[in-house]
Amino acid sequence: MDNPAIPPPPTPEQAAAMAAAAEKLNTEVWTLLAFGILVTMLRTYARVKAVGFKGLQPDDYLVWVAVTFYAFESALAYSVGEYAMGMANNGMTDAHRAALPVDSQEYHLRVVGSIIQLSGWSVYSVLLWSLKASWLVFYLRLTEGLGRSYRIRIYIGFGLVLTTWLVVLLNLFLSCRPFRRYWQINPDPGNVCQPAVSNAIIWVYWTCNVTTDLYLLSIPLPLLLSSRLQRWKKISLMFLFSGGLLIVVFATLRCVIIVTNPVDGAQLAGSWAVRETFVAVVTTSLPLVFTLVKGWLGPLVTRVSTARSSQKDSKHTPRVIATFGGGNSSWRGRGPPTANPITNFTMNESEEHIVYEMKHMPDGPLADGVPRRPVGAEHSIQKSVQVSLDREERRQQAPMPGHDGSGNMASDPRWEQTPTGHSAFIQGRNMSLSPGNYRH
Repeated sequence: MDNPAIPPPPTPEQAAAMAAAAEKLNTEVWTLLAFGILVTMLRTYARVKAVGFKGLQPDDYLVWVAVTFYAFESALAYSVGEYAMGMANNGMTDAHRAALPVDSQEYHLRVVGSIIQLSGWSVYSVLLWSLKASWLVFYLRLTEGLGRSYRIRIYIGFGLVLTTWLVVLLNLFLSCRPFRRYWQINPDPGNVCQPAVSNAIIWVYWTCNVTTDLYLLSIPLPLLLSSRLQRWKKISLMFLFSGGLLIVVFATLRCVIIVTNPVDGAQLAGSWAVRETFVAVVTTSLPLVFTLVKGWLGPLVTRVSTARSSQKDSKHTPRVIATFGGGNSSWRGRGPPTANPITNFTMNESEEHIVYEMKHMPDGPLADGVPRRPVGAEHSIQKSVQVSLDREERRQQAPMPGHDGSGNMASDPRWEQTPTGHSAFIQGRNMSLSPGNYRH
């Protein structure tokens, strides 16, 4: 005779629906893991291509520590549904607990499910906090050459990450005593000892996770906001560094969903943990992967930009500074130095630092919102210039005064020889050129 205290087994329709949901979740888990590994491999390829294996830094290894634990977490999430049938020691009435035989399959599955949940929280902490440490090491490289205040903020971040990691682990292993109550079925061990839905675990993890993510965001974003980058570049870089906000959103959703659904909390905890950590793994590697993809697409973008520039130049002749010569077929526009610190961030190893364009920028706050002038700024170009990349158009123009037809342009006062052996033709008025680029 069946015990009325024990819920009846699912109907065939319910069992089929549960099997379909489990299969869908398993597909999602392994797909996300494969994509996360791919992104990390691309990041590592970009770094090795830039600096070689000997040039890899701690953050390049920390991301692989995180990916390794991400694989463990995915296996645990798979096990929750495949072996524990989504069960743990939560979502049971007192009568159900008392009536459940110790040697029954359900009892065994609930014990195993509880242990899997406990293991999942441990792996989750190592995974996420490894990525946080990776970000901080990355910031050390980006801010190399800046003032001491930026380094101090990063060192504080290391202390915060280490402290919060110890807090979540100590809370996990000490909040439920004795420790074996984490998989106790009868009597009810209480919410604090139900690892799938424990409020003590969930909210301590959430608080420490969100606090550290927001602090990590506070390091690069102020530099980007105060830079004089073009708006679209600034927005794109802010997007790359704002992945922490997406992690905060997923972490919050995970906590709310689990707390509001204690019966299915075990299954939900595993699935949402995988989604959150997937976002963390991808966003951590995204800036460097973006650089790699940008390099692959660079020639195409350059051709499109050059074509558009040629179309515009065919309609009107702008005032330009064009440099050429020296046996180099590449053309480069030489823009004026600025008096403000600017974020030079292309993510290439040679340009991976957030630096001041003017190395002689005096320290101290800005006065009345007006940047202080750096040493030598009085020689900077005072008028915006536009770079022309169309050499053929220049050749088709009428002969310029001073051109003797033999290729000698030294007689024209508008032509100057640059320190690098290039010649420069200047059109426009009221221009003074910085000593580092031209003589006047």
